[in-house]
Amino acid sequence: MEGKEEDVKLGANKFSERQPIGTSAQTQDEGKDYKEPPPAPLFEPGELTSWSFYRAGIAEFIATFLFLYITILTVMGVVKSPSKCSTVGIQGIAWAFGGTIFALVYSTAGISGGHINPAVTFGLFLARKLSLTRAVFYIVMQTLGAIAGAAVVKGFEKSRTFEMLGGGANSVAHGYTKGSGLGAEIVGTFVLVYTVFSATDAKRSARDSHVPILAPLPIGFAVFLVHLATIPITGTGINPARSLGAAIIYNKKHAWDDQWIFWVGPFIGAALAALYHVVVIRAIPFKSKS
Repeated sequence: MEGKEEDVKLGANKFSERQPIGTSAQTQDEGKDYKEPPPAPLFEPGELTSWSFYRAGIAEFIATFLFLYITILTVMGVVKSPSKCSTVGIQGIAWAFGGTIFALVYSTAGISGGHINPAVTFGLFLARKLSLTRAVFYIVMQTLGAIAGAAVVKGFEKSRTFEMLGGGANSVAHGYTKGSGLGAEIVGTFVLVYTVFSATDAKRSARDSHVPILAPLPIGFAVFLVHLATIPITGTGINPARSLGAAIIYNKKHAWDDQWIFWVGPFIGAALAALYHVVVIRAIPFKSKS
């Protein structure tokens, strides 16, 4: 029995310290492998003379163009079918949005950061992750890309068919109030932008370097889950460029009546996510200046 007890003790003490988790890990690793980056300047004129700045904007344009092209075609394919059983259905639409975001963020993250969404850009700007110059440029390019993507889809479909199928435009569904639609957009965008902050947090990468994470994957899943929840309410915007691009090409009154919801809601949701990440999760305002 003595020999067995010694084996047990040896096994218990073989690894003197376990890898701490949760709060313990955060406390232990504080300042060990990570240094807080300085906030991005509000204006950075030097960006305007850099090719990488314009290359990033072009990447945002192309990514948003492809995003609208794939997702609106998917939506219209479901809408025009007399039997939803013969289509991918709501789940397929949600997968199209989430899967496309996963692929495009993965492809463009190293060039522009892979925002593909003015709400994401706005949230990152509020957290001082990029300059106002870059934020405005990204939002303009994303919007132009969305308009171009929706226009190509209309070119593939007959004009009358495109209009009958709704053009993939967002609007608040019958049976829901505008307040409900606004709330759905705020919460849905909060989920997305909060996931973006968490998945791309440099401190988390330094602390949990032993845990590999592919940032575009949780971001794509967040988009997928939000679409499952809110397609019946608003068709799911959570991306002002996507909503505006489809509305401009579709150009019908009911799409414009609700358009404000798909800008105000996502921007509020993004601002709340940025506030939550910076003040609560990272507690940056409460850290002592060294």
